[in-house]
Amino acid sequence: MLPPTADIVIIGGGVMGTSTAYHLARRQAGRILLLEKAPFFGQGATGACAGGIRHQFSTAVNVRLSTLSIQMLERFPEEMEQDIGLHLCGYLFLLSSPATIAAFRQHVAMQHRLGIATEWLERDEIARRAPWIDLDAEPVIVAGTFYGRDGLCDPHSVVQGYVKQARRLGADLRTHVTVTAIRAEAGRVVGVETTAGFVATGTVVLTAGPWSAPLAATVGIDLPVVPLRRQIAVTRPLGIPREMPFIIDFDQSLYFHYETGGILTGMSNPHETPGEKLEVDQAWTLFHLERAMTRMPLLERAELLTQWAGLYEVTPDSQPIIGPLPIAGLFTCTGFSGHGFMQGPICGQLVAEDILDGGATTVDIGELRYERFRHGGGVGEQHVV
Repeated sequence: MLPPTADIVIIGGGVMGTSTAYHLARRQAGRILLLEKAPFFGQGATGACAGGIRHQFSTAVNVRLSTLSIQMLERFPEEMEQDIGLHLCGYLFLLSSPATIAAFRQHVAMQHRLGIATEWLERDEIARRAPWIDLDAEPVIVAGTFYGRDGLCDPHSVVQGYVKQARRLGADLRTHVTVTAIRAEAGRVVGVETTAGFVATGTVVLTAGPWSAPLAATVGIDLPVVPLRRQIAVTRPLGIPREMPFIIDFDQSLYFHYETGGILTGMSNPHETPGEKLEVDQAWTLFHLERAMTRMPLLERAELLTQWAGLYEVTPDSQPIIGPLPIAGLFTCTGFSGHGFMQGPICGQLVAEDILDGGATTVDIGELRYERFRHGGGVGEQHVV
């Protein structure tokens, strides 16, 4: 049975929601109630992601968010008493077109100004670091970038660490409870309607990822976040070394990383239409795997182990929406457009600062506020796969 009241209700139990619950509980923010509709935490967008963490972005705010989040993930096993399988194998971006190469040169310069020592690689160095890749397959790879402190970790373990510690600090985290509506009176949040009854509260945090917009609409807010299907396939072991970097063929939105001796690979469908589609599109799987085998020929002898579809939560500028919404007491942290998992640690802290301190201070996230859409949107993030 749900409590009839709470000081803060968080909607959604993925990495954003559980990180927010932990950081609020850590600051003794009162009675915190997190509600997740699935049977387990982290089963939605977080659970379906590829598990990558990287500093290599085109906007300074994303570099700053990732820098702090990855530092928090490095401390996670000690501070949160939870191993997360952190492996800093690096991200290797493969670049083909002149426009992409020119843009990445600018982005690498910005990363350097922020202390991120991204390397610019020519073809011979790419071939040495990634001998599995056919650089001459179309589109021909001309250059690349690499940063060794990017890598991988386990999304499930990160979520479970936050759940365990938030509960230890007194937060109430529930599964099997669907929030059906947010309620407001006179421009202020008064509670949430759920499948288990009404909970009165003056503060709601919307961290429902691809499912955030319909809930915002229950209080008349047009939240520009749409769900977009993305797919992943995993092969049986191929003898791939664990040191293989996370490889992104950027101009094809095609990627590969080590997965238990095999390869995890994904490719974004540019013709995908919005919708809560979680079934695998087999036609796209065939196209994706054909392109993957062309770029990484050893996949021709691979056996497919498993595949799944998940949802990106996409905004018009591919940047998240963090902070207060135009209803007093309503906050959100959503719309990460495919890079939310890696920024969950710091973003939960920033939401706690917004609620308790009247504004986020650890990182300047002014350009990620909801209000930017009143003026046509913000500076778009270009490193979206």
